[in-house]
Amino acid sequence: MNMMFLQEIFNNITQRDALLRRRNPGSLTPDHGHLVNACQALLASDGEASSIALASRALAIYQRLSSAEKTSFFKRLASEFAADAAQIDEAYAAYAEARDNDTLQTLIDACEPRRQELFRRLNLARDGTYELVKMREDLLELLREQPELGPIDNDFVHLFSSWFNRGFLMLKRIDWNTPASVLEKIIRYEAVHEIKDWNDLRRRLDARDRRCFAFFHPAIGDEPLIFVEVALHKGLPSRIQPILVGEESGDDPEDDDTAAFFGISNCQTGLRGISFGNFLIKQVVQELSQELPQLKYFVTLSPVPGFAQWLTEQREDEQWPENLRNTLGELETPDWHHDAVREERLKAIIRPLAARYLVEAKNAKGLPLNPVARFHLGNGAELHRINWLGDISSKGVKQAAGLMVNYLYVLDDIERNHENYTAKGTVACSNEVRDLARRARKLAKGETAK
Repeated sequence: MNMMFLQEIFNNITQRDALLRRRNPGSLTPDHGHLVNACQALLASDGEASSIALASRALAIYQRLSSAEKTSFFKRLASEFAADAAQIDEAYAAYAEARDNDTLQTLIDACEPRRQELFRRLNLARDGTYELVKMREDLLELLREQPELGPIDNDFVHLFSSWFNRGFLMLKRIDWNTPASVLEKIIRYEAVHEIKDWNDLRRRLDARDRRCFAFFHPAIGDEPLIFVEVALHKGLPSRIQPILVGEESGDDPEDDDTAAFFGISNCQTGLRGISFGNFLIKQVVQELSQELPQLKYFVTLSPVPGFAQWLTEQREDEQWPENLRNTLGELETPDWHHDAVREERLKAIIRPLAARYLVEAKNAKGLPLNPVARFHLGNGAELHRINWLGDISSKGVKQAAGLMVNYLYVLDDIERNHENYTAKGTVACSNEVRDLARRARKLAKGETAK
């Protein structure tokens, strides 16, 4: 108990010190050189209280840097806080001669960049974890133009993968009784279907047939990491607009046999590439199964971002039949989906082409081009159904010709699908989708698709 009391005193002192430095930075100039010196001092520190204070000071300096100064700081992180090549050579020579565990550990320690220990110590500060997540967000903006900073990102990913592993994540249901500070973040972070106002949010959270769950991390407080919106439904849903406006809400909860995940939003850009979604979906399935044992199906109603762009690229391929390319050109007609004749003509070719895009179009790693498909197929889902005009919002029509997709999570098949996808890149799909992909190959050859 005394140790806990002393620890609380240390924390209060260092937190107060950090706050004073933020409010009264004194002679600190927003220069990356000051930050590098603060980081060196932090690495040289051997006391817990002093390390916490130094970490708070370093993060306070970082927050005051301009974009240009942050870039200079990252460049110095890459060069001056890397592993020492001479130490690696010496450690490797010792290991090559002795081949024992002690020299192996020395080699492993020598290979670790000093940045990783720096990040661990910065994490000691109050809100240090969140500040490091925001720091990585800044870094990600630079990587495209400055790929030489990639090793720093590798260090972040290595550490975040441990700090944010499943054992630390807390699943919480979000409803209308959730604190307003969290609800405001849900509105702000919604990335799939915009939440227009508080009434819209309440319709998604407070209805009998709606659920929302989010992952939180104890070091980040009320900042959600990722959240999923769920609609309880009778049968597999095919359209998003009725769900968003609440038209498909039933009167009898016992009629619902399907849980449809219609929105999954990652909230922290600085945690990009750190996987939470697979854990989230699996745990939400468990929660819903216990609460509503009558549920038989767990599916998504997912967007298909990038599909319209892919269609445009196919139209420019002169090897495709001219009549097929001309029909695709009708997508340029405003409000084409309100013309019944044109809509049917496009439906006959776009659904098969969507199946081909999702099943056969691959990136350089041999995985599906579509990022949403990669996510759900990697989690063990099945590409189950392609829904024509599932999203007729301007965004849905623009990004995917109005298509939406059901990915089906069959609990008994998840592990097998995941293993086949990971090992072979196999896309688990229904017979309906497989037939559509076969029809697309005929269309591409100029044959009549039946």
